[in-house]
Order: sequence, then structure tokens, then C-alpha cells
Amino acid sequence: MQESNQGILKATGIIMIAMFVSRILGYVRDVVIYTMFGQNYYTDAYNAAFSVPDLLYYLLVGGALSSAFIPVISGYIAKDNKEEAWHVVSTVFNIIIIMMLLGITAGFIFTEELIYLLVPGFNQESLALTVSLTRIMFAQSFFMALNGIIQGVLHSDKHFLSPAIGSVLYNIGIIFIGLFFAQWFGIAGFSIGVVGGSILNFLVLLPALKRTGIRYYPEINLRHPGVIKLFKLIIPVLVGLSVTHLNLLVTQNLASQLPQEGMISALRASQRISMLPIGIFGLAIAVSFFPSLTSFAAKNERGEYIKLLSLGLRTIVYITLPSAIGIAVLKTPIVRAMFQQGNFTIANTEATAYALMFYTIGIVGYSAQALLYRSFYATEDTKTPVIIGVTTMTINIILSLILIRYYDHGGLALAHSVAGLLNMVMLLGVIKLRFGLIDGKNILKSFTKTSLCSIIMGISVYYTALLFENQFGILTKQMQISQVVIATLTGALIYFILTSLANMEEARIVRNLIQRKLKRT
Repeated sequence: MQESNQGILKATGIIMIAMFVSRILGYVRDVVIYTMFGQNYYTDAYNAAFSVPDLLYYLLVGGALSSAFIPVISGYIAKDNKEEAWHVVSTVFNIIIIMMLLGITAGFIFTEELIYLLVPGFNQESLALTVSLTRIMFAQSFFMALNGIIQGVLHSDKHFLSPAIGSVLYNIGIIFIGLFFAQWFGIAGFSIGVVGGSILNFLVLLPALKRTGIRYYPEINLRHPGVIKLFKLIIPVLVGLSVTHLNLLVTQNLASQLPQEGMISALRASQRISMLPIGIFGLAIAVSFFPSLTSFAAKNERGEYIKLLSLGLRTIVYITLPSAIGIAVLKTPIVRAMFQQGNFTIANTEATAYALMFYTIGIVGYSAQALLYRSFYATEDTKTPVIIGVTTMTINIILSLILIRYYDHGGLALAHSVAGLLNMVMLLGVIKLRFGLIDGKNILKSFTKTSLCSIIMGISVYYTALLFENQFGILTKQMQISQVVIATLTGALIYFILTSLANMEEARIVRNLIQRKLKRT
């Protein structure tokens, strides 16, 4: 177990660093776009243009394939039977490529009709721009499908570095290719950048894929046991993802009908900020723990499985709960420091910070959900997460329709957050019923300490930011950034001291992870 944990921590460190760099570059990308174009119908069209290509990718490859693909391929690799794994990979690859080409063709033909369903509140000029940007981005879907399959193979073989680098190059491609083409094509230049970024991601994965010893077979063997098993696992996930994306589309549909221009962009920008701790920490821990959870489940080592799941969950909460409180306290300074320049106005800052306040409520829920879903997939149970997901997403849609009347676009963010917390609680409840234990004593003890330390940290962050503003002012971008950085570092230091004094295991894990990375550097 100790050796396994060391490997998991190493993988977590790699993914966490890459996720951090990727998210920072994603922020730079958004700053460039919002500075050039503001938060208006241009950026609303750009953000809405991701909808159909992303829906096509996530339904066929993104969440559905990876959740079923990794357990099946990992099983063959664990049994040293790579040859059969390559037959399964080849069949899946061939099927996905055919389906993607058919889907892209249909999407290209019916783009106008699909976009009108998604954003009926747009005027004709905005709709036309969204349609043209969407058609450019369909090329991204094809390369992202290839990337998704390759990443599934690499993660199954416990290779995390190249996929992590690929996510970084994706954002670099969007920024530099987008800036280059924006000189002639305006906002469409960044759609071209999205395509270029996905190609760069694909190219960096190929050498690592070759090192796995993979073999390609031009076949579609639907009778192969591995293929049959994979499709049995994948069908429930497809249903769940369909509901999840239906919810996202409903949210976008409602936001497009609000009287204020730029609300889709405000929601997208605020959600990106709230996704920082989810993507950097929650997802990194979930992805790195997944192969080991799968291995323990395959060997029927229930005790080790629960211990690892508990450790992952406690570590996620230890990092993301103070992150959520810190972001909530610094919501306006963060948005102001990140985006308020060029065509991004004070009103845009206020609209984005307002939505961000509601999104922070769900950060812990969605971070934990990333690991909890995979804990079910590791036991080859894809039905339970779907049933729970459909239930909570239905609640999300109902809450969105109600809360938007009282809180405008903030109501959509609040509905999203409440659904995430409900999802986490329901998943934990099922695990408790199924295994009879979830290491509840340690989880509750850790959560109590984390909550108390996070509240004290939040108070310190608030007064640090207020003191800085009163003493030095926030008129310049340098002062705005300094306010956020100093308040954040102060809060992080206080939180780490408090949790260390509380003798929390999670604090030791994070400290060891940081020390290992610093020594290596």
C-alpha cells in the first residue's frame, strides 16, 4: 500500500502541476480575448460556439469513453495481456472515428437549427456569428476524439506526463494561433486557435503512445469480450452525460434570454475561476487515484479500496474547501485583477463576481464528485452514478428555472452548485450502503478541522485584502494583482499553520508532495 501511495502521489504531483499551468494559460487566454473584445455579443457567440462540438465530443469520447475504457484496458494490462488490449483499442478507435465523422457532418449541415435551439435569445447578427464559429470548431472535435482515446490508453498504462503536457500546449495554441489570425478574422481567429491547440495536443501524445508498444488493427470486432464489456459499461454513462449536457444547454438557453448582454460570457468566466481548484486539485487527485482504485477493486481488496478512497476524498476537501472560501471572499478583487482592462468594464466585473459568489458554493461538491464517480467506475458500476446524476441534474434544471427569477444569472450558478453538493452526498450515501463503511469517523474528523481552519483563514484573507486596499489603493493593475496575491499567500500560510498544528494527515501529505517537488526542482 505504501509503495502504491508513493506512485499515486507522484502521479498526482505531475497532473497537479500540469493542471495548474494549463489553468493559468486558460486564464491568460480568457484575459486576451476579453481585453480585445469585452464581454458582449462577440464573446457570447464565441462561448456558445463550443456547445455543439463539445457535446459531440463528450458524448462519444470525453466522459463516457474514459469512464469505461480505462477499467477495461487496465484489466488487460494488469494481467499482462496487452495484445488483447490493442484489439479492443483498435475496434473502439475505428468505431469512434466513424461516429465522429458522421456526427460532424450532420452538425455542419444543421448548425443553424442547433444554434437557434441553444441560444434563442440571440439576435440575427449574434446567431450568424455563432454559426460560423461553431463550424470552425467542428475540426477541434475530431482531434479531441483522437486525443481522448490516446489519453485513455496512456492513463491505463499509468503514463500521465504526456497527456498533462498536451493540455498545456492546447491553451498555448489557442493563445498564439488565435492572436495571429485575429488580426484578419477577429474573434474567429481564436476559433482557429482552438483547432490549432487540439492539433498540438494530438502531436505531443503520439511519441508516448508509440512507447506503449500499441498495435493498430483495421477491424471492428463487436464480439470481442473486452468490447462487449466496454459497451455494457458505457451505455449508462452516455445516458448520464446526455442529461448533464442537456442541463448545460438549458442554462445557456436561459442565459441568452436575459435582458443584459454578455451574461453567457459572465457565467463562463466565473465558472472558469471556480473550476481552478476543481481542475487543479480535485481532478488531478481523481485521475491519479483511478488506476489504483481499479486495481484494488479487481483484486477484491475492499479494505485498501476504502482506505484509498477516504484518503483521496479527505485530501480533496482539505484543499478545495479553503479554496472555495478564499475565492468567495476575494470574488471582486480576483475578477478585477484578472479581467478588468481594455473592453472589460467595471459592470462586467460586477456581473462576473456576482455569479462567482454562487459558483463557489459547489466547488467542494464537484471536486469530490470527480473522485466518487471514478470510485464506482473502478468497480465496473456505471449505472449508479448515472441514476444519481440524472436525479441531481433534473433538480438543477428545475432550480435554474426557479432561481433565475430571483437572482438573474446568479440563480443559474446557484442551481449548479446545489446540484453538485446533492450529488456528492448521494454518492457517499450509496457507498456507505454498499460497503457498510466509508471511513466516516476519519472523514468527519478531517472535515471538522478543515472547516474551522478554513473559516479562520477566510476572515484573515478578507481583512488582509481590505487593509491592503485602504493602505495602497487598487488604481493600477499592479496593485490589483498584488492585493489578490498577498491576501491569498497570507491565507494559505495561516491555513497551513493551523492544519499542521491540528496534526492533520492531509497537511502532511501536501507538505511531503511539495517538498518532493522542490527537491526535484
